[in-house]
Amino acid sequence: MFCQHGGVPSSQQPLTDLVALLDVEQIEVNIFRGRSPDENRQRVFGGQVAGQALVAAARTIDQVGRDVHSLHAYFLRPGDPTVPILYEVDRLRDGKSFSTRRVIAIQHGKVIFNLQASFHAPEAGLDHQLTMPTGVPDPESLPDFKTRMAPYKEQLGEWYDRPRPIDIRYVDTDPLSREGNPRRGQQVWMRADGKLPDDHVLHTCIVTYASDMTLLDTALLPHGIGWTDGKVQMASLDHAMWFHRPFRADEWMLYDQTSLSTSSARGLAGGAIYSRDGSLVVSVVQEGLIRLVGKR
Repeated sequence: MFCQHGGVPSSQQPLTDLVALLDVEQIEVNIFRGRSPDENRQRVFGGQVAGQALVAAARTIDQVGRDVHSLHAYFLRPGDPTVPILYEVDRLRDGKSFSTRRVIAIQHGKVIFNLQASFHAPEAGLDHQLTMPTGVPDPESLPDFKTRMAPYKEQLGEWYDRPRPIDIRYVDTDPLSREGNPRRGQQVWMRADGKLPDDHVLHTCIVTYASDMTLLDTALLPHGIGWTDGKVQMASLDHAMWFHRPFRADEWMLYDQTSLSTSSARGLAGGAIYSRDGSLVVSVVQEGLIRLVGKR
């Protein structure tokens, strides 16, 4: 289980709830059970399923020091937020340097999601990375979610006041006002909104959860539309991540996102996540359904 530190300040409660959400329950060898938050959702958030699946995979790694370095996942069916999710882990391989796991998530007797993840102990080797973008405003100078979205409070309804465990600050885009303003990409600062225990698996799973929150929206930017415009139906199809260097999910990270392609009712976006000191810590690519409403 993920450990907690003493009493929980009220300001950190949403993050504490997220940590508990990701802490899947082992009910049999290689079988785990996850739950969904008690919120009014039509389907389970994709980042939640990916994060819980990664926790389940990591719980089966017996070799000390092996951390996930890549994952590839497919979202197959919408998740039902009213019932638990079963995660079944297949221990594909434990080699001298790498361990590989496959996880399927099951609801109502059907697979809704699958994930394959590879784990590797750090080794000495070559070192190179993309350079972090320059001239980006500090996150402290940018409005938080409620301040940014205040003009749309009525439009967002209860979603505006929903507790948010991830603090996301848009650098130069307004996610709800994009009409006629095409762009190739966007940048957001993000971090877990509170203090996390020193558990590398937990930090990795928190970033996996957060990486699904804004990336697919980026594929709409070249078309000058936002995800609330009612013009498109959107859903994640697949998600891939590569973890390069150590990081803390409760410290600010810059998520630099680019729209790579939109075609055939699908959109592809890529993201590079940098720690504040400029280290490239994670790379992300996601494809999703972007279907024009009324077109099929």
